[in-house]
Amino acid sequence: MLSISVLIRGCAIPVAWKVIGAHAKGSWRPYWEELLERLQGSVPADWEVLVLADRGLYARWLYTAIVACGWHPFLRINLGVKARAVGEETFDWISGFVPEPGTTWQGVVECFAQPKSRLCCTLLMQWQVGYEHAWIILTDLAPEEANVAWYGLRVWVEGGFKDVKRGGLGWHHSKMRDAGRVERLWLAMAVAMVGMGGVGSHADSQRPVACLEQLPQRHIARQRLHRAPTQPPTRRLSCLQRGRLVLLAALFKAEPLPLVRLVPEPWPQTVTPPKRGPKPSQQRQRQKRRERKKRQKAAQQRRTAA
Repeated sequence: MLSISVLIRGCAIPVAWKVIGAHAKGSWRPYWEELLERLQGSVPADWEVLVLADRGLYARWLYTAIVACGWHPFLRINLGVKARAVGEETFDWISGFVPEPGTTWQGVVECFAQPKSRLCCTLLMQWQVGYEHAWIILTDLAPEEANVAWYGLRVWVEGGFKDVKRGGLGWHHSKMRDAGRVERLWLAMAVAMVGMGGVGSHADSQRPVACLEQLPQRHIARQRLHRAPTQPPTRRLSCLQRGRLVLLAALFKAEPLPLVRLVPEPWPQTVTPPKRGPKPSQQRQRQKRRERKKRQKAAQQRRTAA
């Protein structure tokens, strides 16, 4: 299943998709390019659109295809990449740009040392304390216009798949084998998600905001706060499920159905720290693994040079 979704308040509403057989062979590139081409012209030209994708999907052709649509790629890549800043001659491993947790780096670079893969872009890097690896993002936005924290929106895609499966519509129980039938079923689910997500996003926007400033310093609510004060509270109910419950309540009470209204929220400005950081013993083990990999890589380079 290849899917492009619109993100809103923790939900991902699919707008274009392609179902491929589990044993189908060949490249996914034609399918992604077709999906992007079909979406061209469907978004107002004055909207700023970010296209986020995980490390497994990065490709230079995908980056250029997104730019051709007039949108901004926001693609994550792995650490095993070399880059050089503008004006420099030699390429360096980008892992040295953020050597330890708590460090950040951003700037315009030439990424990838091989000429056929080389790309001139903006490199955003941040290694948040508590994370095992740094976030490394490639985009065409200028460094002063981009924020690496925006990549945190990509996790909403996982929430969208949960809403489609066990957390909502139960697609995994369909047992369908024909790709065409699955695509038609997804069309029905996408329309339903627009309705439930729209009602739920409006209800979510009306929730009261907790004001901890009015509580004493030693209040238990302050002690249990595990998020940064600038971060919104965690959603215990997805907007799709909230919209479903609002619609059911209106039907039971014989009230008019609420109008569908997709209400967005501000983009994140800081990277959300993990709920629970790794134990010191786990941190030491991870550090040992990283050092072992570095030694093995250095030994392999020496053997290659010899």
